[in-house]
Amino acid sequence: MDSPQLQATIAQYKALGADMAKAQGPGDVRAALSKAFAAFPSKGKVKVELVSAGGVPSEWISAPDARPDHAFLYLHGGGYVAGGLDTHREVAARVSAATGARTLLIDYRLAPEHPFPAAVDDAVAAYKFILAGGIKPSKIAIGGDSAGGGLTVALLVALRDAKVPLPAAGVCISPWADLEALGKSMETKAAIDPAVAREFIVLLGNMYVGEKGNKHHPLAAPIYADLTGLPPLLIQVGSAETLLDDATRIATRAGEGNVETTLEIWPDMPHVWHWFAPILPEGDKAIKSIGEFVRKHTA
Repeated sequence: MDSPQLQATIAQYKALGADMAKAQGPGDVRAALSKAFAAFPSKGKVKVELVSAGGVPSEWISAPDARPDHAFLYLHGGGYVAGGLDTHREVAARVSAATGARTLLIDYRLAPEHPFPAAVDDAVAAYKFILAGGIKPSKIAIGGDSAGGGLTVALLVALRDAKVPLPAAGVCISPWADLEALGKSMETKAAIDPAVAREFIVLLGNMYVGEKGNKHHPLAAPIYADLTGLPPLLIQVGSAETLLDDATRIATRAGEGNVETTLEIWPDMPHVWHWFAPILPEGDKAIKSIGEFVRKHTA
């Protein structure tokens, strides 16, 4: 497959990669990500409400038919050092439309200024904020992309261990779950992945937990977590991703924990192709698949 839309997607990723290559620190990485993904085509079609979710700056993003008693907690990607409200409003808006739930997009604290476990702590606080608002766990789903996909699993594990009522479902989009980039796909997909390289993953992992930090901590690298007792998971990943093995290993860990798991491997798709849903049909289809999964488990 080599559609014009996919070519445009890859070209945009290559432009982002060029900006990333010139980055001198986290600030430059954040600026590059915002430059690439700050467009918000759904503005005016959704309601955006700024809130403090347990002390975490956040936005409720609601499609016109979003049910007020349903919520989707969205955890953005960006390697734990970048990303935020401006880079993920469009994805969050489309998730709200697909799931029929209000999406809470949170601006969790970023490394290296706020290393692990700051992101996990903020995600826990935001989930408890949703519960405190009177929404039943059975009407809540949690999901995220890349680092946010790994953070989704970490949050579910943290909630389970703290005996907090779990949501109905979890969604992992191109999840990053191995801080050391040990998956074989880091090599086998390196030539075709325009977005994620092993060297960059290792650098981000060091920034997240520190060079001497525990890169096997189950809440930092959930491929090492026991996933027993988690709610049903949907894992989506592209076949052209270096992070393909992160997704398949999370699925394996979930299976070992007797967790109902749906693994979708999308042919030819790059990292978090959902970002490109405004121009890429497969991005829109993947988000609609998320909607079907969430609606089924929160019905």
